Amino acid sequence: QVHLVESGGGLVQPGGSLRLSCAAAGSIFSTYAMGWYRQAPGKQRELVAVISSTGSTDYADSVKGRFTISRDNAKNAVSLQMSSLKPEDTAVYFCALYATGSYDGSPFGWGQGTQVTVSS
Repeated sequence: QVHLVESGGGLVQPGGSLRLSCAAAGSIFSTYAMGWYRQAPGKQRELVAVISSTGSTDYADSVKGRFTISRDNAKNAVSLQMSSLKPEDTAVYFCALYATGSYDGSPFGWGQGTQVTVSS
């Protein structure tokens, strides 16, 4: 059973920064790709950033150059550093676990989500 717990959400002003973290239970965390998704009110959940088991990354065009995904296999954790935040980044952010080391396909495990609000 997958257990993912996000933290680090909150309210931030436009242009500010925020760091999200996701802790995963399980000794084989390092063999799986991880990702961050987000869902704004009235919109579908969308991919934000992904990282493979070997550290390869990919980002949505809307966040490239502003967000950075990283993982710490020793701590079973994945993080999302968000900078130059915009009001359109406001959403619930979800941590996701893939079934393989690559981020091909869809995640099979999800965290409960953490709210990020960008507003002055």
